Amino acid sequence: MEPVLQQMMERVRDAAARQAPLRIRGGGSKDFHGGVPLQGEELDTRAYSGIVSYEPSELVVTARAGTPLAEVETLLAEHGQCLAFEPPHFGPGATVGGMVAAGLSGPARASVGAVRDFVLGVQLINGRAEHLTFGGQVMKNVAGYDVSRLMVGAWGTLGLLTQVSLKVLPLAPAEATLRFACDQAEALGRLHAWGAKPLPLNASCWTPSGALATGAAVGQLDVRLRGAVAAVQAACKTMGGERLDNADMAAHWNACREQRSAWFSTARAAASADPSSGEPVLDVWRLSVPDTAPVLALPDGVAAPLVEWHGALRWVQAPRVHAAALYEKALLVGGSASLFIAGGAQPINLSGCFAVHSAALGAIHQRLRQAFDPIGIFNPARAGAVGA
Repeated sequence: MEPVLQQMMERVRDAAARQAPLRIRGGGSKDFHGGVPLQGEELDTRAYSGIVSYEPSELVVTARAGTPLAEVETLLAEHGQCLAFEPPHFGPGATVGGMVAAGLSGPARASVGAVRDFVLGVQLINGRAEHLTFGGQVMKNVAGYDVSRLMVGAWGTLGLLTQVSLKVLPLAPAEATLRFACDQAEALGRLHAWGAKPLPLNASCWTPSGALATGAAVGQLDVRLRGAVAAVQAACKTMGGERLDNADMAAHWNACREQRSAWFSTARAAASADPSSGEPVLDVWRLSVPDTAPVLALPDGVAAPLVEWHGALRWVQAPRVHAAALYEKALLVGGSASLFIAGGAQPINLSGCFAVHSAALGAIHQRLRQAFDPIGIFNPARAGAVGA
């Protein structure tokens, strides 16, 4: 067994014996998420790094959890392949393990699938300091419970990831971005209509015009097409809109993935505002809803959302006082709401960050945590995030 892996197992064994919480951390690029105050002795995964295997012809890459995400993406790009779900980095230190633990996907998620759809297998250290292997390096490798995918979005609460195998895909041969000036209702209507047709839709983003825009505000809808050359060219002719330069739009979609667009820059500024300055302190909320959901009637004074994933993801800036209303609005259409970026130094209610509205689901989360981490040493501050 490799010395670094042995050392990590010893750290877990010692922490379990002392009942001392461990804060599992890679590059720390997602520490901000939910505003949860992180606790415990830091266990840095970056020492266990490196690409274990890569078979371009098999469309599989296996890397240790501490491997920089950028390193994996660079290698894939050299062979004309990619992580199709476009995982956000949110910083230069993002790691493969952090990508899986956070379970966050980028603009293409609605078309190609989420992180969990590309995880083939994982290795992890559980709360008993046992090194376990689940899944493998091929698609049809699951018998019984698909434990590998349980780790996606668990925020390290079920174990310390040490190695991950991922399915990769070839880069699309053709790409185009079309832009339309329209309000939110028209944008959703267009996306719903296009979704019923054989079009190579890959990503979309509707942004309201102006920081204080209302739900009916005029905005900008960008739609990215990816696929065969003939399919993309035909879609450009039938869909209309303004076709934009691919080189310019590559930066645009990257900013969308990394939340560096003007909308998110404004949102982060509002979240970090000093309450004593008189400026409003706003949280950034993530509303996950069916892509066919209509325009949501947000609370009075709350600006129109930024809409991604063909209507399935609505980003909202709002003060904490509207938390219950946002939950209700999302639930009414069959969705959920969670706090993504906490504003200012406001006290955090963990159930408000990661809303689990089913008692049965909450019980399953507790049983999973008991099975993988019976003493409760892994990332206890994020324990309520499992399954969020």
